[in-house]
Amino acid sequence: MSRVIYSFLLYCVSPLVILYLLFRSFKSKDYRQRWSERFGLKKVLQTDVLIHSVSMGETLAALPLIKAIRQIYPDLSITVTTTSPTGSAEVIKGLGDSVQHCYLPFDFSICVYRFLKQIRPKFLIIMETELWPNLIHFAAKMDTKLILANARLSEKSMSQYQKYSQLTLPMLSKLDAIATQSSLISQRFAALGVDKKRLYACGSLKFDLNITTSKRQEAARLRQLLKLNERFIWVAGSVHPGEFDDVLNAHKKLLVIEPNALLIMVPRHPEQFNAAAVAINTHQLDYIRRSESVEVTISTQVLLGDTMGELLSFYGAADQAFVGGTLIENGGHNPLEPAAFGLPVFVGPHYWDFAEIAVLLNEAGGLQFIDSANTLAAGLSAYIQNNVAYRKASLAALDVVDKNRGSLNRHIDLIESCMKTFR
Repeated sequence: MSRVIYSFLLYCVSPLVILYLLFRSFKSKDYRQRWSERFGLKKVLQTDVLIHSVSMGETLAALPLIKAIRQIYPDLSITVTTTSPTGSAEVIKGLGDSVQHCYLPFDFSICVYRFLKQIRPKFLIIMETELWPNLIHFAAKMDTKLILANARLSEKSMSQYQKYSQLTLPMLSKLDAIATQSSLISQRFAALGVDKKRLYACGSLKFDLNITTSKRQEAARLRQLLKLNERFIWVAGSVHPGEFDDVLNAHKKLLVIEPNALLIMVPRHPEQFNAAAVAINTHQLDYIRRSESVEVTISTQVLLGDTMGELLSFYGAADQAFVGGTLIENGGHNPLEPAAFGLPVFVGPHYWDFAEIAVLLNEAGGLQFIDSANTLAAGLSAYIQNNVAYRKASLAALDVVDKNRGSLNRHIDLIESCMKTFR
């Protein structure tokens, strides 16, 4: 009954969904396209495995898993869905036409049912916590094996699930296996009423981020290309409106003690690029946009990363990093990406989506928590002035990443066991 009420309310707010798409379309041209996929109207082919990730971060974590499944089961057809243009771009870039790809429809019952009726997957692998009641309901009715991979569940999310338990518990009970990022997260799912026999602490796939030799070489070339070898560089990655001013104020404070410092500021979403440029102008900092391919000079104080797919290379070309979505109530983004390059990392107080990872890095000494432009500037400058402390933090970050690898193999073992019992 709760799912029926949920579906009814979802239809009631459908005009707002249309308005949301229109609003995003004005800011980003990528949202003007492929509307038929959003409502399950596009014709898609039947597939054996359906894998769903949300946006760029989840997709990057999912790519090694998808490639491993393709290698082990070359005869299985795979469809990969996302909900954002950035996630879609990563699927196309990483997998090409080796998989079928489209957006996952909104969770309107008629849209999801139409989509699943065409796909009819034997297995549905959902990344992290992208759980939708109608998607789970109709997939289960079609006897699809349901696996939640790389699952995370913050205390805040757990309280929301408990608040709406009549809707969430039936949904969670339909999942055949949940591969969590930690034993603590397994305990949270168990507290919600999930059978412990279906919970597996596999670790985070994000620890298995593979920084290839070619990627490191690309980052080194980028630093050389931008003529940054003699300058201190820090990256503010995946930053949101509401954080722009703090990041830029921190950089202005840093310039007092390190006049040649360069900030590479990378907004989280493409539609925020212009707003970021306006903010930099307002702070009267000399900047260039990466998309304009203008040469960085000694007078350049900020490089605005307004291109797609270069954040990892920016981290690799830098000395320190701040990870955005943490100075506002967003939940944060992946601190392991800069840590994997040996960068000391800073995050704000709102990091609940990566709480276990952030705490691990912090306890090891590779990450610091900050709460303002002042504390961010102080943390950055402290490492500039103390090379021993900087080196210690760098090695600590690398050590945490190296010691926690192996989640991919554990996920594959679990998926293989599920497939053996189903095929």
